[in-house]
Amino acid sequence: MPRVVVAMSGGVDSSVAASLLVEAGYDCVGVFMRHGRPALPPTPQPSGGSSDPLAILPSAQDGSAGHQGCCSVADALDARRVADRLGMPLFALDMTDDFTQIIDYFATEYGRGRTPNPCVRCNSWIKFGRLFDHADAIGATHVATGHYARLSQAADGRPHLSRGLDAARDQSYVLFDVPPERLRRMLLPVGGMAKDDVRSRAATLGLVTADKPDSQEICFVASGEHARLVGHRLGGTRAGEIVTRDGRVLGQHPGIEHFTVGQRHGLRLAVGRPLYVVRIEPDSCRVIVGGREEVPETELVAGEATWLEPVSDGPFECLVQCRAQRGPAPAVVTPLGQGRFAARFTGGPERSPGPISPGQPAVCYAGDRLLGGGWIEG
Repeated sequence: MPRVVVAMSGGVDSSVAASLLVEAGYDCVGVFMRHGRPALPPTPQPSGGSSDPLAILPSAQDGSAGHQGCCSVADALDARRVADRLGMPLFALDMTDDFTQIIDYFATEYGRGRTPNPCVRCNSWIKFGRLFDHADAIGATHVATGHYARLSQAADGRPHLSRGLDAARDQSYVLFDVPPERLRRMLLPVGGMAKDDVRSRAATLGLVTADKPDSQEICFVASGEHARLVGHRLGGTRAGEIVTRDGRVLGQHPGIEHFTVGQRHGLRLAVGRPLYVVRIEPDSCRVIVGGREEVPETELVAGEATWLEPVSDGPFECLVQCRAQRGPAPAVVTPLGQGRFAARFTGGPERSPGPISPGQPAVCYAGDRLLGGGWIEG
């Protein structure tokens, strides 16, 4: 059977993905990706040594109780235990430079008044990018992960990427930017399973990850620390004024990195009515606020488009999703050339895509099948 590189995060999804591939007879080689250094100055760690290559790499997180990110020492140990249980080798890969690129992107986008999506960049640059270099080096034909998305093959042999069977867990949205030529070499073993079934299988196999909580944080920064990270990377915060669209100053804010378009909470304004962020101006560091009706939700322009399937040169109807936690909305998409497209939403208020935030992906679907997408410019 072909050799497969399995990205193992120490979570239940990648653990079960590996188990399915081992059971199917693949020659599986697990890899655990380490940041190599923390995003912020680390808390001093006790000295000591270990012969375990997973243990000697610097930790991006402390692995303490309650942590729900990934890539901690505890996650590494869980991945090792699962690999041992399944009888497959596991290696740690030092991804310091690659994660530094993602952290720089993350900070730079906030500095531009945009809302980044580092998970998408990680998938396209690292998991289904750099990991293929490792796969090629060891003679592996495929790279596998525990993402909830499905791959299928058309009659002409062309691969399709579709939503995962478990709609509540679907992760196809964060895979839109994967280079199309990679699809033939990807394996997504749990995409056709429900989450409950994944946990049940892990428990049946006696995997230590069976009851492990899902990752809910950005892996390179702790919860509530992203603004401090941005300030640290950019050499200071982007503090400024909170103003209405007509220029009336309502207050001050500690930095534009604290805000995203559509945000309501955290404004700390007492004006007698709910206010939302409707625009962020990076040059002046002003946060523009207004009523719910002023939040952009009807049209967008996206760039850096990646199309996984052929689309029309002219306007076409599809579903467009603008946030990972919100469903898609009907729209007319018009290609603009040079890797850009416009989308006009046609479903009315009852089918709103939600706030349109520059920096987030706009992902196009035909039913459950992912067509492609781009990065929202405005």
